[in-house]
Amino acid sequence: MKVMNLLKAALRSLAKNKMRTFLTMLGIIIGVASVIAMLAIGQGSRESIQAQIASLGTNLLTVYPSASNTGGVRLEAGSSVRLTLDDYKTIPARCPAVLYSTPLVRTSGQLVAGSQNWRTSVYGVYPDYFPIRNLAMESGNFWGMNDDKSASKLCVVGHTVATNLFGEGVDPVGRTLRINKVPFKIIGLIVAKGQNAWGQDQDDIVIAPFSTVQERMMTITYINSIMVSARSEQMIPEATDEITQVLKERHHLGPSEDPDFTIRSQSDISSAATATSQVLTILLASIASISLLVGGIGIMNIMLVSVTERTREIGIRMGVGARGRDVLLQFLIEALMISLIGGLIGISLGLLTSKILAGVMKWPITITIESIFLSFVFSTAIGIFFGWYPARKAANLNPIDALRYE
Repeated sequence: MKVMNLLKAALRSLAKNKMRTFLTMLGIIIGVASVIAMLAIGQGSRESIQAQIASLGTNLLTVYPSASNTGGVRLEAGSSVRLTLDDYKTIPARCPAVLYSTPLVRTSGQLVAGSQNWRTSVYGVYPDYFPIRNLAMESGNFWGMNDDKSASKLCVVGHTVATNLFGEGVDPVGRTLRINKVPFKIIGLIVAKGQNAWGQDQDDIVIAPFSTVQERMMTITYINSIMVSARSEQMIPEATDEITQVLKERHHLGPSEDPDFTIRSQSDISSAATATSQVLTILLASIASISLLVGGIGIMNIMLVSVTERTREIGIRMGVGARGRDVLLQFLIEALMISLIGGLIGISLGLLTSKILAGVMKWPITITIESIFLSFVFSTAIGIFFGWYPARKAANLNPIDALRYE
C-alpha cells in the first residue's frame, strides 16, 4: 500500500472513534503542554535571577574583613580584623585590573521629612559606587569628590524612600530630610531597580558621601567593605589576585598565610544561582515528562484494543494481498498521528498556559524554540515507541486465524 493510502486509512480509522481518539491524545496534549510551561517557567526564572544578579553591579567584587578566631571560637565577620581607608587607597593605585572602586560604610537611620518618617539603610560611598552598581539618576545628580572631602550633608534616595516620605510621584530633589536628626539635602532620585534575587528592595536606600556617613554619623575610623569593578568580566580573576596580593602586603601576611579578608565575586553568586535554577528546570521538566509517558502508555493500550477489535479487518486485508509490513505501517501511522496531532495541540496549549501564567501570576516566563522542538520530538518518539508493539502484533497475525475471529 502507498503511504498516502495508509495515511487516509489511518485517519478514517481514527475518525470512526472520535471520542476515544481524543481521550487517547489527552495524555500527550497534557504532557507536551506541561513540558513547555515548566521549561518556560524554569528558563524565565533563570534569566530573571541572572538579570537581578547583574543589577547588583558591573563585574562586581566586594572585599570584606574576615572573621577572627579566638580560642577555637570563630567570631562574626569584621570582629577584631578591620579594613581601613588606607587599605582601600592602595587598590586603585596598585591594581590595574580594577576600573572603579569605593570604600563603603553602612548604617541604619530614622528618616524624617515633615510629618512623615521612615527607617532604612544609609550607605556612605565614593562617586564610583554609582557606575559599579549601574545606578542612574531619574532626576537630579550625585555628588563629586569635593563634596565628599568636605563631608557635605547631601544624599540621593531610592523610590521607596521618596514615596514613603513625600508621597507617590513626588520628585524629592531639592527637599530636605533628617537622618537621625542630621539634616541632609536630597540632590538625586535613583532610577527604580525593584527587588533583587533575594527579595530585598533595592529602592529602599539612602546614599550619602562616604566621609559624611563615616565621620559625622558613625564616628568610626574603619570601613565595612570595599567594592570594586573589574575592567571586564574576563579580568575578574586577575583583579581578585591583584587585590589579594596588595592587601596581604598591607596586612603583613606571608604568601603561604591565609588572608584576613574575603573577596566575593558576582560570578560566584551567578554560578550558584544558575546551577540551582538549572536543577529546578530539570526537575520541573522531568515531572511534566511523566505525563508524556502516561500518554504513551495510553496510546499502547488503545492500539492493542484496536488490534483486537479489527482482527477480522486485518485478516481481510492480508487475504487480498496486504503484506505484514503494510499492516505494521498502518497501525504505526495511526499511533504516530495520535501523538503528532496531540503534540501540536499540546504545544498550543503550552504556549497559552505560559502566557496566562505570565499575565495572571506575574511569573517570569521565557518560551524558547528549543523547548517547543524538544516537546514535539519527544511526543513523536512516544508515538513510535508505544505504537510499535501493537503494530507488530497486528502484523504478526495469521490471516486464516484473523478471518475466523468473531
